[in-house]
Amino acid sequence: MKLASLKNGRDGTLIVVSADLKRAVNVEGTVETMQELLENWAAIAPELDEIYDMLNAGQARDAFDLDLKALASPLPRAYQWLDGSAYVNHVELVRKSRGVAMPESFWSDPLMYQGGSDVLLGAMDDVPLPDEKHGIDFEAEIAVVTDDVPMGVTPEEAAKHIKLIMLVNDVSLRYLAMDEIAKGFGFMQAKPATVFSPVAVTPDALGDAWADGKVNLPLLTSYNGESFGRPNAGVDMVFNFPMLVAHAARTRYLSAGTIIGSGTVSNKDKSVGSSCIVEKRTIEKLETGDSHTPFMKYGDRVRIEMIGLDGASIFGAIDQKIVPYAPKG
Repeated sequence: MKLASLKNGRDGTLIVVSADLKRAVNVEGTVETMQELLENWAAIAPELDEIYDMLNAGQARDAFDLDLKALASPLPRAYQWLDGSAYVNHVELVRKSRGVAMPESFWSDPLMYQGGSDVLLGAMDDVPLPDEKHGIDFEAEIAVVTDDVPMGVTPEEAAKHIKLIMLVNDVSLRYLAMDEIAKGFGFMQAKPATVFSPVAVTPDALGDAWADGKVNLPLLTSYNGESFGRPNAGVDMVFNFPMLVAHAARTRYLSAGTIIGSGTVSNKDKSVGSSCIVEKRTIEKLETGDSHTPFMKYGDRVRIEMIGLDGASIFGAIDQKIVPYAPKG
């Protein structure tokens, strides 16, 4: 099943989206928002599954042509956004470029921080930022959304609580991050509003591509119209999504609507490119002694997408431009 939220107020209006992303059905009579669905998944999801099947068969009543630009983030705001770092290759590379050794525990105990989730941007919204000198970067990732998760779940139990999957652009301000890392107390200013794909999909909608708690397909990133990276999200993922969910729930409950990210998708095979500028800069520095790829400027565009085995876009594309922040009023 594929789901999205039309832009409408703070929480959007939930719609069911066809497999080809071309048609949709408004389900306001059944459920108003994505958050409401996640809080009542067992009761409501079966009815939406039936609507999804009818929509794909061309039999859904009141179906309409879908304009992806009319969509907010699937969850326009969320109770919790936790971003992990499941691709340890990425962490190792970046630390190596700074001359910092990586603790062995990073291979067995995932990194994770809590990001801001009160405002989440739609996939085709401009990204407004106050200063292009902050080292603007994109990070192409995958995320899962859970229902209510009990404290202390095992990875095997956690897998049952993963209800939706999305793509992510975890916008980062690298020069501010350096200062915040030095403080040793987590990110705040270095992580502005995060961006999610137009559509969220249930794991079964991925078919064979969803296996072992991973999405086993390339994640495609283009930057200003040119291919930037195509690492396979199922390769070199040290901590799969059930492991990340279990890690987050070790000492606390997770509320329905919790979003958990994979961190920057990264493969050891450098020929597939990168999912963020800082990794490319790191490889340049390690190979040549200096980094020469600049960070993003106003007007730059990034596109993040995943193509299924049938050659069609699964989640729709994150496709957006960096713009100066202009206060309203």
